[in-house]
Amino acid sequence: MKTVFVDTSGFAGLLVGRDASHERAVALFEQARNEHWQLLTTNGVVMECYSLLLIRARDGRRGALAFLDALARDRVLVERVRAEDEARAIALLRAHEDKTYSLCDATSFVVMQRLGISDAIAFDRHFREYGAFTIL
Repeated sequence: MKTVFVDTSGFAGLLVGRDASHERAVALFEQARNEHWQLLTTNGVVMECYSLLLIRARDGRRGALAFLDALARDRVLVERVRAEDEARAIALLRAHEDKTYSLCDATSFVVMQRLGISDAIAFDRHFREYGAFTIL
């Protein structure tokens, strides 16, 4: 089974109809369902996405809570960020002085590498800039 990481931008693209990546996100999540991909994210992405949806979703809080419910219903695995992941992410941020990766993005990169995940649903330019993964 193919395991695919989902970034905040992937979830936002799916859930926010006016997002520029909405159509592509809908198609990717449909493909994931049809091909039985295992979708995985981190608890950091879940927190970031909840906050984003509070602001950007049409019905704010209700939409953000619906996102949390959908994670469980759709069986998206949520990998907990470890202390070592955080330390490696901070080191990555320090090493890439020319980049503006968020701590959440850097943590996602580290977790993906730890778990051996190479594919991501992400529309965030930082995933492309990092260059270590296949952006679907």
